[in-house]
Amino acid sequence: MDAVSVVGGGSAACLASFSSVLSSRSRRDNGGRSPRSISLSHANPADLRKHDRQQYLHLAAFRPNTHLFSPSARHAPRSASKPRIFLPHLVASLEVEETYIMVKPDGVQRGLVGEIISRFEKKGFKLTGLKLFECPKELAQEHYKDLQSKPFFPKLIEYITSGPVVCMAWEGVGVVASARKLIGSTNPLQAEPGTIRGDLAVQTGRNIVHGSDSPENGKREVALWFKEGELCQWTPSLEPWLVE
Repeated sequence: MDAVSVVGGGSAACLASFSSVLSSRSRRDNGGRSPRSISLSHANPADLRKHDRQQYLHLAAFRPNTHLFSPSARHAPRSASKPRIFLPHLVASLEVEETYIMVKPDGVQRGLVGEIISRFEKKGFKLTGLKLFECPKELAQEHYKDLQSKPFFPKLIEYITSGPVVCMAWEGVGVVASARKLIGSTNPLQAEPGTIRGDLAVQTGRNIVHGSDSPENGKREVALWFKEGELCQWTPSLEPWLVE
């Protein structure tokens, strides 16, 4: 690296020596071409500092991002956003529906029945059926008959019949899709915070609650788990404050 030796002489000698060093460095950095000359004998010290900063700006580890505020960047077109996936089966209906919600054996054993019921009550749905029930094997197989070809089917039946379950029938506008959103994804680790599974469960095999996945299945499952006369038709006093 070049060095400037100042032994004596005045400021003029200093400036002349410094000018010689800058000139040699500039020619080297510019491929031997003579750079634009500046007069150092009458130069302002602030101009010298500015010139020195600009000359070695390319060596800086962090360069200023002035392009972020340039007019071209400010008016640059935004990239097109990805289209959202539309899932019709998750869209709440405007019709009054019924759905079957079941607290599974792990939810009962963990004392989460009240917590789960309160989620649906606070949402504004109407409870029309409720019972603590020991599920026989035949009923469990009928309920999960769509999954009987799956390798985990025997283990699923053993799990559902391992202890009492809480059977519930709920009614309300768009209750099937809304209940599924309140419950959350089948895998609790992928369920959103604020959902029942997202807040209270950690494993698919112990996801504490079941909910009908369609209005048709809602009717079928309510009829499967509740006998005639076990459902109560009533009008909540708060209904005018929930629906028009």
